[in-house]
Amino acid sequence: MKKNMGSADRMIRIIIAVIIGILYFTGYISGTLAIVLAVIGGIFLLTGFVNFCPLYVPFGITTLKSKKDK
Repeated sequence: MKKNMGSADRMIRIIIAVIIGILYFTGYISGTLAIVLAVIGGIFLLTGFVNFCPLYVPFGITTLKSKKDK
């Protein structure tokens, strides 16, 4: 897996996952919505930590700044 996520993209995903977790554990979301958001939050957390989003690959998207852009 080649990294394709920049630091801003990673932080946004991790923050969203944490917010979803807080909403779930405080009881603001429940039922089917909670399950769907928990799955999305888990995916965001995983992709945020590994710096790779599989959905970016088919579209050729990368938010990672290359060394020549610096």
